[in-house]
Amino acid sequence: MMTPSWDHFRSFLAVLGDGSLSGATRSLRLTQPTIGRHIDELEQSLGVVLFTRSRAGLTPTEAALELRPHAATMAAAAEALVRAASGEAEEDRGTVRLTASEIVGVEILPPLLAGFQEKHPRIAIELVVSNRNEDLLGREADIAVRMIRPTQTALLARRIGAVELGLHAHRRYLERRGTPETLAEMAGHALIGFDRETAAVRAMQKLGLPLTREMFSIRTDSDTAQLAAIRAGLGVGVCQSPLAALNPDLVRLVPRDFAYPLDCWVAMHEDLRTVRRMRLAFDHLVAGLGAYVAGKAIAR
Repeated sequence: MMTPSWDHFRSFLAVLGDGSLSGATRSLRLTQPTIGRHIDELEQSLGVVLFTRSRAGLTPTEAALELRPHAATMAAAAEALVRAASGEAEEDRGTVRLTASEIVGVEILPPLLAGFQEKHPRIAIELVVSNRNEDLLGREADIAVRMIRPTQTALLARRIGAVELGLHAHRRYLERRGTPETLAEMAGHALIGFDRETAAVRAMQKLGLPLTREMFSIRTDSDTAQLAAIRAGLGVGVCQSPLAALNPDLVRLVPRDFAYPLDCWVAMHEDLRTVRRMRLAFDHLVAGLGAYVAGKAIAR
């Protein structure tokens, strides 16, 4: 059996993601016949059928689904190679790939990264916004901002501190519905929360919060959508208190009864500590997020 080339696996992943040859052509900027040839040659090399063809598109077989994580690992390694080659180790140029949760990536990191870009304009930033923990050991990202303690031993991790979660509502909502003074009074209010149980929800449940889906009258699994709902005056929801403090129209409710810490960490693979652009980005994030956790203005 001949070893398939990386181009074949790259086309395979694109077809998996897009569900058709035409979709893969747009993402890879290759012709449809080229991608079709890659899939045919990959199937011949592996001796398996990867897709079932139909008018609706290409449906992956069980063999394709089993192959997906291995191909994704290859893709992450290829991207890491490109980033590693994008700048010399001792220079402040090249690419740094960051990953963070929705709230951190959308609300907190942009001003921090603006300040970093002003200081180091030759460093390109790739920002992956996802509540899934990207694999630093597999080099899916170079640096991660995480709200749980990293467990891998090969990581350089710095604890920033604890971000306090609190209940908040917009002044417009409170003017309309009144201000609850106790947790018991929250029962009569529109609560904003999750639609499906997630790892973050289970973590909060372990802290003692009796959270259930039925408690909420506005439900969404997007953290940024929950924050937008709080800002729009739809109801009462959980928000990072330092973030809410940046908006004078958001009011913290029952802080003595509801205050839960959420650890904040910055982590990267320990092999990257000697790469100047990685260390510069790591140190900048540690300093900026430290100020944020302390309740200070987000430093550029």
